[in-house]
Amino acid sequence: MIAQTIQLALAPVFVLVAIGNMLNLISTRLGRVVDRARILQELHTNTTGAAHDMVVIEIRLVDRRVELSTRAIRLLVLSCLFIGTTVGLLFVEEVARTNLQQVAAGTFIIALSLLMWGLLLFLRETQVAAQALRIPGDYLELHRKL
Repeated sequence: MIAQTIQLALAPVFVLVAIGNMLNLISTRLGRVVDRARILQELHTNTTGAAHDMVVIEIRLVDRRVELSTRAIRLLVLSCLFIGTTVGLLFVEEVARTNLQQVAAGTFIIALSLLMWGLLLFLRETQVAAQALRIPGDYLELHRKL
């Protein structure tokens, strides 16, 4: 019977691997955002006028990205904890010969909900990143024919 429990636990473990990859991706992006924030903080003290305004706008976007990324990471880690709890419950159920199916299903549903919420925050972070990458109209000089 333990072999069957191991087989049953494989699906949540694959979800853990996928979340681990997502955490790696988001952490890497967060590191790059933090690096950009440091550069912008230097520019903040060395700019004036329109250039300063652009730096402030980008600092605000970077701050939002940091917030969204850290919230997404927190939710994904919580999801992992609930998946681990689900796997643990499956084994406790087998060893203790008790029915924990409803509890295990509940923890897995919570884990998937946290995962989806984290992914939505990650999606929002990518949208904010794209917004930060937009080239200001002044630089495009759209009034000129080239």
